[in-house]
Amino acid sequence: QVQLVESGGGLVQAGASLRLSCVASGRTFSNYAMSWFRQAPGKEREFVAGISRSGGNTYYADSVKGRFTISRDNAKNTVYLQMNSLKPEDTALYYCARGTAAAGYGYWGQGTQVTVSS
Repeated sequence: QVQLVESGGGLVQAGASLRLSCVASGRTFSNYAMSWFRQAPGKEREFVAGISRSGGNTYYADSVKGRFTISRDNAKNTVYLQMNSLKPEDTALYYCARGTAAAGYGYWGQGTQVTVSS
């Protein structure tokens, strides 16, 4: 059983930065692509960013492109989401997930709340 544990969320003002972390249990972290999603109240969960197994390829939603950066440290079983120039519309519960849209997302974390005030 794989566990994903997110951290790093918080309450910040617009324009600030946050870095989210997601630590995975198990010894197969480097075998899987990882992704970040978010869900705002009353809205569907949406894809934010994805990263390949080696970290060589990254993918972003248009809404965060140029502001957010996904990265990973396979030695630490951790995937990160650096969020800069935060906007109130970035307010959501942020989740990490193991997998891709094509292969499916087999495991999800419990989420970390990000709230951006105007």
